[in-house]
Amino acid sequence: MPENTARVRRDVGRYVNDDLRDRYFAAADVLFAMGAPARSETDVETSFGTTHVYRYGPTAPAAEARTPIVLIHGAGYSSAMWYPNTPGLSLDRPVYALDTPGDAGRSVHREPMWQPERAAQWMDEALDALGLDRVHLVGSSYGGWLVLNQAHRRPGRLASVTALDPGGLEKVGLRFFAWIFVSLFATVAPKALRPRLARWLDQPVLAIPEMRKWIQLGARAYRIRRPAPLPLAEDALRSIRTPLYLVMGKHSLLLHPKRQLERIPRLVPGARAEIITATGHGPQIDHPDVVNARMLSFMEDVDSLDPAAVTGA
Repeated sequence: MPENTARVRRDVGRYVNDDLRDRYFAAADVLFAMGAPARSETDVETSFGTTHVYRYGPTAPAAEARTPIVLIHGAGYSSAMWYPNTPGLSLDRPVYALDTPGDAGRSVHREPMWQPERAAQWMDEALDALGLDRVHLVGSSYGGWLVLNQAHRRPGRLASVTALDPGGLEKVGLRFFAWIFVSLFATVAPKALRPRLARWLDQPVLAIPEMRKWIQLGARAYRIRRPAPLPLAEDALRSIRTPLYLVMGKHSLLLHPKRQLERIPRLVPGARAEIITATGHGPQIDHPDVVNARMLSFMEDVDSLDPAAVTGA
């Protein structure tokens, strides 16, 4: 074997090749251009690799001083998925979007971090490297599991947590994996069928050419190397004292919204839970103005009771 042959690790995510990676980045940049312009991009080092961070922000000095929002995307995606949300959220306060190592973004994954304590350590190290002592943490899908896990294991930096149709509340079932598979197939369906498939699958993104291309390329370009997360035990949920806002799509296939609407406020003191109609797994993508407004209202309520919000982070 040649000395310069690199052994491919099977426990960290990776791109298949440079060409597909670059094509995927180009598709992501199209989505980024549809959202708020990033004020800066930076890379921070953690024990698990390099984390790429996008920073969005308000122009008003008073808003700049408010407790910032940190966005954590879903599995297989990157921070580009937040393009419908960054314009509205960044008018109100600073916004940071993190590309999770192990997913198809611009971060570099070097060590496995799917284990709950390691995942919490990664996020704590990333926030520390950014100099963020107090944040409103928002996560979607797998990112929802990450933020719930953070609230359970390392809540010290958290002003609040918003979980958008999150993992971590129920075991990921066959119906969700089937939905993912059919949705990927639908991205290459004939153009005339896409609107109908989008309605049937509760996937309006299939009708957005830029996002459809990005999803297609991400599935081809990147290999995720981690198992599906296990749900948090009820004792773990009961331990959460960080203000929590749970937002679910009425037609979610990741969890049972009506069940969690009753369960989470019962287990987590003071938690809010809400179901958004006419959507499935991506309420913040399908209804960005509605979800943005409700998240910001929740954060405003938290800040009004939080002395640390006076100076922000």
